[in-house]
Amino acid sequence: MLPIYERTLAPGIVLRAVQTKKFKTSMLGITFLEPLAEETASLNALLPKVLRRGTRHHPDMETLSAALDDLYGGGIEPLIRKKGETQCIGFWGSFLDDAYVPGDSHILESAAALLGEIVLQPAGEGETFLVEYVESEKANLVDKIRSEVNDKLQYAMSRLRGQMCEGEAYSIEKLGTEAQAQAITADSLYARYRELLETAPVYLYYCGSSDPDRVEAAFRKAFAALPQGQRKGIPVPVAVAQPKGAVRRFSDAMEVSQGKLTMGFRTGGGFSDLETVARFMLFNAIFGGSTDSKLFLNVREKLSLCYFASSSLALSKGILLVYSGVEFANFQTAEDEILAQLKACQTGDITPEELEAARRSVVGSLRASLDAQGRLEEYWVNRFVTGTAYTPEDLAEAVEQVTLDQVVEAACQVKLDSIYTLRGKEG
Repeated sequence: MLPIYERTLAPGIVLRAVQTKKFKTSMLGITFLEPLAEETASLNALLPKVLRRGTRHHPDMETLSAALDDLYGGGIEPLIRKKGETQCIGFWGSFLDDAYVPGDSHILESAAALLGEIVLQPAGEGETFLVEYVESEKANLVDKIRSEVNDKLQYAMSRLRGQMCEGEAYSIEKLGTEAQAQAITADSLYARYRELLETAPVYLYYCGSSDPDRVEAAFRKAFAALPQGQRKGIPVPVAVAQPKGAVRRFSDAMEVSQGKLTMGFRTGGGFSDLETVARFMLFNAIFGGSTDSKLFLNVREKLSLCYFASSSLALSKGILLVYSGVEFANFQTAEDEILAQLKACQTGDITPEELEAARRSVVGSLRASLDAQGRLEEYWVNRFVTGTAYTPEDLAEAVEQVTLDQVVEAACQVKLDSIYTLRGKEG
């Protein structure tokens, strides 16, 4: 099991360090956690892009790239993520691990310092950002928001979430809307930046071979200028346990050659405790979350009703989503068969082979995360957002212990809430 160290550097500022010699690179990161809100979503999404454009000491991307090249070709990239009803704003950095640096050179301290410089010392003078950087990145953000309709599956999923969870923060997309992005100014973005620095919970992350005391010292020095004081708590998602009434149906017509059928289910509440998470992960793998699942083997392969059919869980929000690509004529048949496969899970019509194949899939995926720094970082961000600290090994062990009866119990909590279809215009 990888050694995990957690240190509180100040109220609301937490450092988690994963010590390992498995990788030739070390990973550093910083994440600010904010509740998803319509008025701030686009501001938050734009902020790391603008900060990455330059600092006071490295005022443009050219000089920043030169500084990274001096650190053996390291990289620092902006991140904007949505975890449940939390918007995660920040950066990750990847650098040659000190164990592989020639001679007596060290990178950790310099890499942490550069990350801190990007976050705390933006390019420009005075209490605002450089207008040219804001306008340039704003145009990129608007283009990104507009382009999301081109990925028809992701568009359908977004429409399902938006309509199923209308009035809930989960309906808000991580990039916000085009209108919100267009309204951003250098001054409004800087005001949002200062508010984040002063009030948002901060999650610092490290994965590499260095001693945790040295890691803590490097991060303390790099982020010493973070405002000190009482920060807000980690946002808690509001989990709607049951559908709000009869199944709701939504549909759009576009110039598409393949229909999209998406279905949203409530699962009885949000889940973070180890045993419940393990049960729902195994249920999801049996139902539609793996290539050995009922949706894949029956709806797609055996009956050929869908080009693809899968399911995914938003555990902290307590939502299960099914997404599939279908011929326009097969919408109702595919819907009926997806619900039939859910019913099979709820009645225990699960073979020992299905149960064990799903178990191998979930456990294998969790153990594989230990061999990929990006997936490991994502895993620990999820744990921080949900206020839990069990390791991938802990979760894998819990999945190993889940029984068929517990899978059935989890399946029986799943209730259909909404259906969204994307159809062709002529249909």
